[in-house]
Amino acid sequence: MPRRAGRLLLPLILLCGLLPLMAEAKERLLWLVRDLPPFTIFEGPEKGQGVIDRMLPLLIEQMPEYDHSIVRVNRARGIQMLQEPSFTCDPTLLWTPERATFARFSKPTIGVLSSGLVVRKRDQGMLAPFLDAQQVDLKALLTQTQLKLGIVAERSYSAQVDALLRQLPDSAFSRHYGNDATASLLQMQQLGRLQLVLGYWPEIRYLVQQQGGPLGDYVFYPIQGVNPYQFLHVACSDTALGREAIKHIDALLPALSRDTLPGFYAHWLEPELREDYLRQARQRADEATAEQPAHP
Repeated sequence: MPRRAGRLLLPLILLCGLLPLMAEAKERLLWLVRDLPPFTIFEGPEKGQGVIDRMLPLLIEQMPEYDHSIVRVNRARGIQMLQEPSFTCDPTLLWTPERATFARFSKPTIGVLSSGLVVRKRDQGMLAPFLDAQQVDLKALLTQTQLKLGIVAERSYSAQVDALLRQLPDSAFSRHYGNDATASLLQMQQLGRLQLVLGYWPEIRYLVQQQGGPLGDYVFYPIQGVNPYQFLHVACSDTALGREAIKHIDALLPALSRDTLPGFYAHWLEPELREDYLRQARQRADEATAEQPAHP
C-alpha cells in the first residue's frame, strides 16, 4: 500500500470506530439545586438527606437517555439559567404565572406546608392586633406598622403570597441575596435588627437547630387567605429538550408522589403533624394535578 494511502486510511479507520460512540452520545441535563433544607442539604450531619436529595437519584436512575450533572446555584442564578436556551431543570420550583412564561412545569411532585410569618416569642405581642384564629393579616401588619419583613430576593413564596407581597410598598421589605439568605435573615432577627421573617416552618426549624438556637424561642403564624399547602414541581427550560424531559418526568411522578415523597417530607415535620400530613397527602396530590394550569 502506498505510504500516502496509508496515511489517509488510518484517520478513516479511527473515524469509523468513533461513529458508534458518536451515535450514542447523550444530551447532558443540568439539575439546578440550591441549599434549601429540608429539600436539599449541602452541609452538616444530614447532608444529602433532604427530600429532593433523595428524590433526584430516583429520577436520574429512570432517565438513562441523558447524562446528568447536578449544579449548585443560588435562587437568582437558577432562574436566570432556566431562561437561557439550555437544557436545565430545577426539581424544587413553585409554579407562578411569571415562571410559566419561560419554564415548562411537571405535574406536582409533593405538597408542602405553606410559608408563613416567623417571629421571636419575645416579639409576638406586637402581632396581637393583627391575628385572627392564630393567622396573621400580613397586609394590615405591614401597612399599619413600621415593621420590616425579611424575605429572600428572587424567591417565590407561592403565587398567593407573592400576589400579596406585590400589594405592599418596597419599604416594607428587607431583601437578602446569596446562598444562605434565610439563615442570614434569622441571624439578623436574633440580633434584633429584624423582627419578621417570611419562611417555611420545617426549613426554619432546621436552620435554627443548625445555628444552635432553641426552637421554643420562635413562633410561626400562617398567613390569612393562603392555602395551608402548596406544591413543588420539576421545572425545565422551555426548549425542545426541556419539554421532552418533562414528558418523561410526568410519567415517573405519580408513583413517587403517592408512595415515596410524602414519607420523605413527613420525616421533617413535627411528630404531631406527621400522621395528619400523610393521611391527606394522596388527596392533595390528586387535587393539585386537577387544578394545575394547562401548558401554553
